[in-house]
Amino acid sequence: MLDEIDIQILNLLQENAKITNAELARRIGMAPSGTLERVRKLESRGIITGASVRLDPRRLGLTLSTFVLIKTNEPVGSSAIGHALAAIPEVLEVHWTAGEYNYLIKVRVRDTEDQVALMKKLGEIPGVQDSRTTLVLETIKETQSLCLDHIPVKGGRKNSKNGG
Repeated sequence: MLDEIDIQILNLLQENAKITNAELARRIGMAPSGTLERVRKLESRGIITGASVRLDPRRLGLTLSTFVLIKTNEPVGSSAIGHALAAIPEVLEVHWTAGEYNYLIKVRVRDTEDQVALMKKLGEIPGVQDSRTTLVLETIKETQSLCLDHIPVKGGRKNSKNGG
């Protein structure tokens, strides 16, 4: 179970994965050695799985976002097509879903021409039967940060920004 200091560390790292250990320690009021030990424990427990750099897709010319629902003829419980979808570089997310469609994918490409090429790639995957594409007009919020406000902490209190 996490404690309030762990939650503080996780929130600060989600905010800025490039924060130095010294700055992280200063912000939570601990010694750098203790802070580093806590971060390493969070990593060893698999809670922190890595750090990455966020790029601005628009500044790189990747101006078109779409979500694509994909229907397959896969047997129940199989996710082989999902792994094939995940291997396509333009596909950012693959979600195996319940309902009429088997997968929901998030895609980022330059333009409609690239989207057409991607749809052709999807159609070449054996077992893909149908798809529905939704074009994103504007992204209001996009984040990988998790809200930790309601994670249980040691002592039985729930974490919250207002002190619990």
